[in-house]
Amino acid sequence: MTMLILSCAALLLLVLMALAWPLLRGARLPVGRNQFDRAVYRDQLDEIDRDLARGVLDAGEADAARLEVQRRLLGVRGEDRVFASPGRSPVIAGITATLVSIGAGGLYLWLGAPTLPDMPFLVAQAQAASSDPALEGPKPPSHGDFRAAAQKLRDKLTAEPNNAEGWELYARTESRIGEYQRATDAYARALQLGRKTQTVYDGYGEMQVLGAQGIVLPAAKDAFAQALRMAPGDVIARFYLALADSQAGEAHKAVDAWISLAADLPGDDEMREELANRIAAAAKSGGFEAPGLPPGQNAPVATAAATGAPSEAQMKAAATMSDADRDKMIASMVDQLAARLAASPGDLEGWLKLANAYVVQGKTDKAVEAFDHAAALKPGDPTIRLEAVAALIAPLQPADPIPPKAVTLLHEVSASAPDAPEVLWYLGVVDAREGRKNQARQNWTHLLGDLEDGSADKKMVQAALGSLDDKTAP
Repeated sequence: MTMLILSCAALLLLVLMALAWPLLRGARLPVGRNQFDRAVYRDQLDEIDRDLARGVLDAGEADAARLEVQRRLLGVRGEDRVFASPGRSPVIAGITATLVSIGAGGLYLWLGAPTLPDMPFLVAQAQAASSDPALEGPKPPSHGDFRAAAQKLRDKLTAEPNNAEGWELYARTESRIGEYQRATDAYARALQLGRKTQTVYDGYGEMQVLGAQGIVLPAAKDAFAQALRMAPGDVIARFYLALADSQAGEAHKAVDAWISLAADLPGDDEMREELANRIAAAAKSGGFEAPGLPPGQNAPVATAAATGAPSEAQMKAAATMSDADRDKMIASMVDQLAARLAASPGDLEGWLKLANAYVVQGKTDKAVEAFDHAAALKPGDPTIRLEAVAALIAPLQPADPIPPKAVTLLHEVSASAPDAPEVLWYLGVVDAREGRKNQARQNWTHLLGDLEDGSADKKMVQAALGSLDDKTAP
């Protein structure tokens, strides 16, 4: 009991000191908002220099990020307001100490139990251990759980460095615990191994943005643009590409993109509030009045945008469907798009939409057929055949053979564009997967000469060349 009284007295003394000290010494001048903003932007400039020194950013990316932060720094105008500093108040300090002491003692006598004996620690542990965990309900994974999972994945990937799916999972796990640089590197490794999917490009771009404290760097913008080409309704890519426009000073363009995105989201989507805030900020910086948000939709539109826009009636019907029925409806829309293209085979954009829809559905063979139709409409464009190659290679596991169709398409493109970076990259992938390491090394070494020093692509190719000397690599 004596120890309890002494402990309570010590805690009370500490609380009184914390409350009374500012009153006895006088308050400091508060920091102005402009001064705070300038300090934040200077800290961001220092962070960019550190990232450049560590090799996270190349010189071009660092210059672009630095210019953007400097533009924001110059935008902080005006002088900070100066407030009068209140003097010391010993009388108020004494009154505060007295009231806190009396109040704390009264509350303990009313609510506490000073005569109750202490419970030994071991007894409390035993009681906690004997409680029924089923009554407490399931507990969400903790920060430590994700760290442990990340460590297990790192150990697994050390033994399986060419497991593209494993690198993607590892990237997602690191992102959950705020390890944005590790997540960025893991996504880059997954892309290097051929896992060029919409979600990987989105993750790769978003981790770069978070690692750069919200700035959309050029490499991140390229990743989002690639994701959007694969799925034109990609919400993540559309949001960040608009953010890039806003940071580049193109406020009208950013607001238009965010308005379009808000119109495609469900009416109760939480993201609409964030969009409203972004639109208001961009409009203010651009000097024009922010438009209101358009009404939202009653069903998800991101998937439908990749397959051909559904009607309003279809969207309303989808809102009341089960997941299985909704999937059937989306599949039906894909079939309708395919039927329309069969009747109007000259629609290049339609064939590309259909091909990307099949990629999302995992129907690789049909995706390649749609890419073939699109390529026939634009024979001088090698990118369409390369997209078909990516669709064929992306889902493969390390031990899977390269589909002959992918090899054929690569050689067709190589005949007209032998030095195209994508051609050299995929030829190297095929050679490496089929055991022709010398030829793979030759293609990737040739490709290195066309890439900028320090760029993400060059680092990816250098890592691929390093994997050829890895004894565990196939």
